[in-house]
Amino acid sequence: MTPPAAPALHHTTDGPPGAPPLVLGPSLGTTLAVWNPQLPALAGRFHVVRWDLPGHGGTPVDALADPGTTTVPELAGLVLELADARGLDRFAYAGASLGGAVGAWLAAHHPSRIASLALVCSSARFGEPAGWRERAALVRAKGTDVVADPAAGRWFTPAFATSPEATALVEALRRDVSPEGYAACCDALAAFDLRPALPRIGVPTLVVAGRADPATPPAHARELTDGIPGASLVELSGAAHLAGVERPAEVLAALLAHLAPLPADPAPGTDL
Repeated sequence: MTPPAAPALHHTTDGPPGAPPLVLGPSLGTTLAVWNPQLPALAGRFHVVRWDLPGHGGTPVDALADPGTTTVPELAGLVLELADARGLDRFAYAGASLGGAVGAWLAAHHPSRIASLALVCSSARFGEPAGWRERAALVRAKGTDVVADPAAGRWFTPAFATSPEATALVEALRRDVSPEGYAACCDALAAFDLRPALPRIGVPTLVVAGRADPATPPAHARELTDGIPGASLVELSGAAHLAGVERPAEVLAALLAHLAPLPADPAPGTDL
């Protein structure tokens, strides 16, 4: 048998190899470090695989076939390649924002691969496509500084925006994210609309929202919860878009409660 090809996505693994697998997806403009607050506790119970988006952190932009035509299904395909390379036939998945969109698409189109799903400050559609295309063009022309400057105001509440944790993530956006990688992910968000496929998601699903999130307001979380059969919703006060950084303990508690009854048997359904 030919071994799987090396995955294109940079990733890290933590926790016992024999523990239930959990894949964590990051948000636009961040790296796998966005999950650092929850990692120690999650790695104590799961085999955790974290990955970087193309052009973010350790993943090169050339992981994409064509950065100008990037889609969420393409990103999801890269995650499946990573899972195959790590020997993960079926795994729990938690993702923030764009990382959540990747997980939701996988749950809708590859139900046999996803055991449980958690969507943190994510959406089935991230606003009007024109805004994302404009942002992509701006970053390609002027670099990531133009999005780093206002990032703290989107990611965090005013009370948290000047904290060391917030400042470090904004600086990482300047340092660790390439303009082309950021723009390509904006293109993916522009083209994304999973609303018609939400009823296909049949795995246990948790939706977490920050009540002060300007990027994916609570109405987006409620749309996900209403559209996904049996989904549960947790809304956090005092949290904006990167709720896992601003309210780490609350997000961790919600994840652990959701992931505790991980099913062991393959989910019904046929991959589409």
